Amino acid sequence: MSATAADSSLAKLQTLAVKGRAPKTGYSREQFGQAWTDDVTVADGHNGCDTRNDILRRDLTSLTMKPGSHGCAVQTGTLNDPYTNSTIAFQRGASTSSAVQIDHVVALSDAWQKGAQQLSAMERRNLANDPRNLQATDGSANQQKGDGDAATWLPSNKSYRCVYVSRQVDVKAVYRLWVTRAEKDAMTHILTGCGATPVETSEPSETATRTATPVPTTPAPTATRPPATQTPMYVAPPQDDRVSAYYKNCSAARAAGAAPLYRGQPGYRSALDRDGDGVACE
Repeated sequence: MSATAADSSLAKLQTLAVKGRAPKTGYSREQFGQAWTDDVTVADGHNGCDTRNDILRRDLTSLTMKPGSHGCAVQTGTLNDPYTNSTIAFQRGASTSSAVQIDHVVALSDAWQKGAQQLSAMERRNLANDPRNLQATDGSANQQKGDGDAATWLPSNKSYRCVYVSRQVDVKAVYRLWVTRAEKDAMTHILTGCGATPVETSEPSETATRTATPVPTTPAPTATRPPATQTPMYVAPPQDDRVSAYYKNCSAARAAGAAPLYRGQPGYRSALDRDGDGVACE
């Protein structure tokens, strides 16, 4: 991804609302319509082929098609998986098809807890079948991700993380979904690492906003009276005065729900960041 594209994604990220995760109450896969339905108004909708095969045809190479499927159903092919940077041979079959699965870039459960409850049934059906939100990938990687967002799961192939996060931002913008504070921090970390220029924001940080108070006319016992020729000044306390977290190892960080840890966040230690990329306990 170019620095210009990263800048664009970071700017779009700033337009997303930042809220807490809503309860998962009421979520089911059926809330997003029949799986892989062609009855949608996004790209490839109503083309006579189910969404899964649409994505397999888009993402796989060296394709052969199932006879009698009118060029719809992929029989075999090769996936150069961007999530794992591995090559996977696909063959349709009851015991083999699961080797290549279709990932929802923004997981449907995550979307449900971040605004999709307010979407119409058609919008949710579109979200579940929008090619912008779908990627063929290694089955085990898809299972490992589950309903994780950028704060809890990223592709193991680090060279794809910029594009992956950018795609999540695009989808959330199109469907008016929000991000959590931890998710936005993780996305910002990835995009600035891709060359995006950091964006200054007026949003309050996780540290409580401090308001300067007038300097008392009588100094506290431990304070040093300023020289008479100087005007008393208020000096804000350092930004790192919040209580630091400490995790003995990555297992402890994951058990506390804090992983991954980013450089500059409480609990991050270089000893936990094995490859020195600024992200520990990935």
